[in-house]
Amino acid sequence: MKRLTTDLLEITYRDEGHERGRIALLLHGWPDDPGGLSRLAENLHRQGYRTITPWLRGFGPTTFRHETTVRDGRGVALAEDAIALMDALDFDRFVVIGHDWGGRAGYHLAALYPARLTCLVTLGIGYSPFGRFDVPAFDQAQLWWYQWLMTTEGGAQAVRDDPVGFARRQWETWSPEGWFSEADFLDTARSFENPDWPAITLHAYRSRWRPELVDIRYDEAQTRIEATGALQVPTLMVIGEEDRADYPESSAGAERWFPLGLRRVILPGVGHFPAREAPEAVAQEIQGFASGLS
Repeated sequence: MKRLTTDLLEITYRDEGHERGRIALLLHGWPDDPGGLSRLAENLHRQGYRTITPWLRGFGPTTFRHETTVRDGRGVALAEDAIALMDALDFDRFVVIGHDWGGRAGYHLAALYPARLTCLVTLGIGYSPFGRFDVPAFDQAQLWWYQWLMTTEGGAQAVRDDPVGFARRQWETWSPEGWFSEADFLDTARSFENPDWPAITLHAYRSRWRPELVDIRYDEAQTRIEATGALQVPTLMVIGEEDRADYPESSAGAERWFPLGLRRVILPGVGHFPAREAPEAVAQEIQGFASGLS
C-alpha cells in the first residue's frame, strides 16, 4: 500500500502491475473496498496493465486531513478525489474501471474530464444522465429499502450504531446466495470501521433524496454534471443478470448517451459484485473492449 496527500485527504492506494504498463484507475463500490477489485486487477496485470486502486474517502485507511471538511459522499466528490490522485501521480490519460459508487464516479469523470479517459468500464451500475436521481418504479424502489431507511433519523442512527451489520445485509441480499466467504466479508469489513464511513455513507444517499449540507468546493463541477447528458468516452457497462440491488433492465437503452460507443454486457448467474463473482469474465470483456479501441 502507498499513501499520498491531497488538499483534503490522505489517500491510501495500491499501485500494482507493470510499471510501464497501460494505466487503469480502479474505483471500488459500496459497501466494498479495493479487495473487491483485487482478482480483476490480477487478470489485468496479465494483460499488461498497471493498476491504481485507492480506498475511497471514508473507507479503510484513507482519511480526511481536517475535521472541518464536510463529509460529502456524493459522486462528484469521489470523482474529484480520483482526479486529484491521478494528478498527483502525474498520469494524464488512463482507463477508469469502477464498481457501484466507483462506477458513478467514473461517469462523473467522463462528464468532467473526458479528455483524460481513454475509456470507461462500469460494473453493476447504469448511467443517470445529468446526474439525476429519480424515484424508480415500485419494484426497484423495494430494492432500495436501505436508501429510504437512511433518510429517516432512526435509520441513520442504526447505520451509525452498526455499520458492519448494515453492510453485511447488502452482501447477503444483492447477489445469489453463497457468492462470498465469511473471511472475505470480515476482511473487507475492516474498511467500514473508518470513523467517517457512516457519515460518508449517509451523506451519499440522503443527499439524493433530501436537502443536506454539501461541500461548496464542488458546486461548479456539480453544475457541469447536471448540464451533461451525453458522455464523450467509449464505455463498457458490465451488469450481473442476477443483480438484486439494481435490476438489469434499469440500465437498458442507454446507447444514445454514448456517442463514441457503449457496449453493455449481461453476465449470467452474476449479482451486484461482478469483479468479485466473475473476475475472469470481466477481465475478458475489458480485454476485448479495449482491443477494439486500439
